[in-house]
Amino acid sequence: MSVWRPEPVVASAARSPLAKAAALERAGDLPSAFAAYETALAARPEDPEILAGLASLAGRMELADVAARLWEEVRRLDPPRLEAVDGQARALRDLGRFEDAVALLREALIRNPQEARLWNSLGVTLTQDSHAAEAIIFFDEALRLDRRLAAAIYNRGNARFDLGDLEGAAADYRQAHRVARNPAYLAAIAFAEATVALARGDLARAWDAYEARLSRHRTGALGFDLPGRRWSPGARLAGRRLLIVGEQGLGDELMFANLLPDVLDALGPQGRLSLAVEPRLVQLFARSFPTAEVVAHATARAGPGFRRSAPGLERPREMDLWAPMGSLPREFRRSIARFPAAAGYLAPHPVLAGRWLRWLGDGPPAVGLSWRSGKVAGDRRRQYPPRGLWEPLLRTPGVRFVNVQYGDCAEELAAFRAETGAEILEPPGLDLREDIDGLAALLSALDLTVCVANATAALAGAIGAEAAVLGAPTAWPRLGTETLPWYPHARVLTAPAFGDWGPAMDAARGLVAELAGARS
Repeated sequence: MSVWRPEPVVASAARSPLAKAAALERAGDLPSAFAAYETALAARPEDPEILAGLASLAGRMELADVAARLWEEVRRLDPPRLEAVDGQARALRDLGRFEDAVALLREALIRNPQEARLWNSLGVTLTQDSHAAEAIIFFDEALRLDRRLAAAIYNRGNARFDLGDLEGAAADYRQAHRVARNPAYLAAIAFAEATVALARGDLARAWDAYEARLSRHRTGALGFDLPGRRWSPGARLAGRRLLIVGEQGLGDELMFANLLPDVLDALGPQGRLSLAVEPRLVQLFARSFPTAEVVAHATARAGPGFRRSAPGLERPREMDLWAPMGSLPREFRRSIARFPAAAGYLAPHPVLAGRWLRWLGDGPPAVGLSWRSGKVAGDRRRQYPPRGLWEPLLRTPGVRFVNVQYGDCAEELAAFRAETGAEILEPPGLDLREDIDGLAALLSALDLTVCVANATAALAGAIGAEAAVLGAPTAWPRLGTETLPWYPHARVLTAPAFGDWGPAMDAARGLVAELAGARS
């Protein structure tokens, strides 16, 4: 005769919210999934399964500090659980705490030297901390233990890409493609293969491969709800009505707009171009392409991905074709020779530019500064010179510096001024993140902008303003050249290696000193 016990009822109650949380996460409703995990955790606060699910979700939601604490709790409750070590190391990387992540992984490897997954995680940590050459040693050890570990092969390719070994990176990506089984991982590898081909300048093949960015299996995949038929290379454009939609970040939309004059020529006088762009770009694009209809695109979550539409179109039913903006190079940029030599294809507001010129007035040269992207956590941190390397530049006499760094940077500006005594002007009444039209006008009024490869650099290049762009050692937008073909007027100052920004910063300081000397 069985005896009734209350524990299964409690467990069932906990499993129900847990199952709901997992379902919501699969559907892409991450905030609701987080709430459901918390409900499950309230019933069983020391259940490592629930904590692990919540920690993983926190990482997906870019709540790295929360994820780190949760994974640490999982490790306390279930010490043998290596998933928790890997997860906590990933969260620490996202927080920029690379030394802590390395220490955690080394300690775990002492106890578990046969765990290929931990060797791989240590390699990723070192790569993101600008130690790609050392990281390869650990990826090799992971593959000695498990030669079919696709993650280690792929990540070794990433390290080789960082080191400029494009042939080695391509070989690793091919190998990873052969052994990987997960569709999301295969999509990531295919995109990496495309970026290597672009970085090598193999454009005819690379742009076709670049379509991998639109795979439905990629994390956060973007789909489209647009009128007309999907455009493909070779389709007749003359006399047609074509909708082009931006489908990546603001900087990418600015960069790929380089192709729009070619598209207008292909459409001819009887054709009609419509553009759906990031809302902040509507004014700038409408002025730059006055014969085009320009609207803001809209994006809605759809399951684990997103759907993009163009709700403001005047006569959507008359649309013949539509194309993602990043697909246009397949037709119009299949070689470097197809890039225009003229500088600037977007037109800043002339009245606003005049106002900024009057604000600057007569005086020493005005040099804009933008030193990072809006996100600098984890892997992105190594893409930008550390703050201390900007200080010699800021001590250059005979110039005025102007802040063009978007986002909250008040503390950084205060530190720059305190440490260097530099004059750094802040444009009054200008929201550097939201008012792209105003920022474009300001950039056109400056004598030079020194910036990293971010949206500000793309905007300066797109309007043909004087710009010096501090670039990472290997970057696919250079397309196998030492320049940025999209912006022939920009000067590219490339770091010889990640973690070695000194030569590029010295070159920037030299340009600013030259400018100051020419004006004196």
